[in-house]
Amino acid sequence: MAFEERDNGFGAIRLMLAVSVVVAHATSLGFGWEDLGHSAFRGQTNVGTLAVFGFFVLSGLLITRSARRTSPGRFAWHRAVRILPGLWVCLLVTAFVAAPLVAYREHGNLDGFWDGPRGPVQYVWHNWFVGVRQYGIHDLLVQSTPWGRQTSSSVFNGALWSLVYEVLCYAATGLLAVTGLLHRRRRLVLAAAVVLFGVIVTDQVRHRELAGPPASHHGEIRLPLLGAVYPQWMVYLGFLFLAGALVELYADRLPLRGWAGAVAVVLLATSLLAGGFFVVGFPALVYALVWAGARMPRRLRRIGRRSDYSYGIYIYGFVIQQVFAGYGWNRWGFWPYTALSLPATVTAAALSWHLVERHALRGKDWTPTCRSGRSREAP
Repeated sequence: MAFEERDNGFGAIRLMLAVSVVVAHATSLGFGWEDLGHSAFRGQTNVGTLAVFGFFVLSGLLITRSARRTSPGRFAWHRAVRILPGLWVCLLVTAFVAAPLVAYREHGNLDGFWDGPRGPVQYVWHNWFVGVRQYGIHDLLVQSTPWGRQTSSSVFNGALWSLVYEVLCYAATGLLAVTGLLHRRRRLVLAAAVVLFGVIVTDQVRHRELAGPPASHHGEIRLPLLGAVYPQWMVYLGFLFLAGALVELYADRLPLRGWAGAVAVVLLATSLLAGGFFVVGFPALVYALVWAGARMPRRLRRIGRRSDYSYGIYIYGFVIQQVFAGYGWNRWGFWPYTALSLPATVTAAALSWHLVERHALRGKDWTPTCRSGRSREAP
């Protein structure tokens, strides 16, 4: 094996990536500035989106491992209890706690808040199955936040855009498991990754750059429950997910050397700063993450084993920063705003884990029981 299945630093890396998303969003949500790292990375990507890319690599590795060891039904159940309960509570908190606070701040009352086609109830209903079909609630945050004024739209949780792609990758992994490709035809998984990477290279040759979240792109496909899905993003994120899956499938053949990890980091940094990120930087990112996870200092490998706050940080950060911006808590500058929003986000993530996610995961081995028609015998 190239790395230990349990004794690795992937939990620490996931936490770092989630925190990076929150810090990156502080620039645009708090002040309407360009996304953190956008200019430095030559417009190819930004720090927040780069963190999302990293999430998909690690998800591909970990989810593929799960799919190879469980039945298809059990695999689907595991994914559902990991993603949905935390998301549902986040939607409820956003609609019935955060949004009323914003409405009272902006209007001084809650008159008409509960009614209308874009009310809080509709917000929860339209977004409950990971696809975001309603980003805002009424016209809240449009005039009170830099992001709202810049986009002329009400957006409470733009970070949820990537969940639909994550779930589609889960579905594809389940299909590969059902057909036996994960167990007996891993070369076909490799071929699929090569095809997707070929599409990415073709995009770059044709100067079809992929930058920023997909909300500003055209050519979407509308799916029931999931809403808009953008094929170009599915290709790019799907490649990274498959690359992570290949790390798991070929773990016995993947050498992890210190010099190779250093080369990967240099190539990644060079592609970000000089160009060619999607062609050179994507493979380098995959290797660098896996190498970092395998070579993480031992004390840091404990992070995320018992308490995984990364998901909660990701889904709550955007909401909290929007509310703080709506209350004007960005007036003291970038670092005070970040220093306020980051601990608040971590606190929300901790509550989400200990009160919701952890309890939901305890039911991952639940199996429905069939009641017998026979009468019970008397003791």
